[in-house]
Amino acid sequence: MTEHIQVAETGSAPAGLHGNAIPRNPGMPLELDWVNEVRINTSAVERRCTTLSGRRSVKKDAQAGWLLKAVTCIDLTTLNGDDTANRVKRLCAKAMRPIRPDILEALGVADRRISTGAVCVYHRFVATAVEALEGSMIPVAAVSTGFPAGLAPHDTKVREIEASVADGAGEIDIVITREHVLTGDWKALYNEMRDYRAACGDAHVKAILATGDLRTLRNVAKASLVCMMAGADFIKTSTGKESANATLPVSLVMLRMIREYQARTGQLIGFKPAGGISTAKDVLAYQILMKEELGRRWLEPDLLRFGASSLLADIERQLEHHVTGRYSAFNRHPMG
Repeated sequence: MTEHIQVAETGSAPAGLHGNAIPRNPGMPLELDWVNEVRINTSAVERRCTTLSGRRSVKKDAQAGWLLKAVTCIDLTTLNGDDTANRVKRLCAKAMRPIRPDILEALGVADRRISTGAVCVYHRFVATAVEALEGSMIPVAAVSTGFPAGLAPHDTKVREIEASVADGAGEIDIVITREHVLTGDWKALYNEMRDYRAACGDAHVKAILATGDLRTLRNVAKASLVCMMAGADFIKTSTGKESANATLPVSLVMLRMIREYQARTGQLIGFKPAGGISTAKDVLAYQILMKEELGRRWLEPDLLRFGASSLLADIERQLEHHVTGRYSAFNRHPMG
């Protein structure tokens, strides 16, 4: 796997979820027979993921191309209790210019308007981020529905979605009620997700499964399928707040469900691994998995996002090493 990946420009369709050629997922009626038929061979999943890095690699200029592509797929995120408006503004500045100009010049892509896929914040800072990103075409994603536990009253969660959309969020990252999965109440999960999708209006909805709380890969697969049936545009691994977040085995299972859903309905569904993806080596493994399982189309930001806060700094360091032969300190790559 040595081909270069074309870097998405900010003004191109894949640079954001809005204005692209992929229609919203309308969902479908809940098919419990399909859900109940799901089976997962855990040992086969683990074996497939263990051999992934040994069989595929990208080097030198090709690796730089893949990493630049990964930057355009990052949901640059701050979800901390001590967030402030100024921190969010700095994050937005970094999202618009994620790689230092001298590095882009050395890579020969200074003419490309490279940006991250989105900026992800709590509802409180949606309006701040929307204002800071005005004119950039970078959407604001709001975490919602009682993030991260998802245990607020249902009506409160729906109102939170509506408030974020009213403030300008173009994407909503919802969290499901894990109890529905753990008790096998698939109808309740389906109805919950349908309500969330309706509350989003024109905003795209990413369903966070919090896979570290779901206990089994089979539960992950079934929850993925039910959320897609209910209209999720993306399925996302984690909030980043669980004890176990994105892993390759969990991701493989979710990608297989996306492939199965597409085969049945023709609908393209996006994927967002989140939590624990902090190095360039990590992100390359996920990109390779995406390409092998779903194909080249799923390497674009309208179908792939990485939920991350520290990943960008390591990618920028790796790109600087590629052009200078030296690693720099992290403080040379500030947030904004």
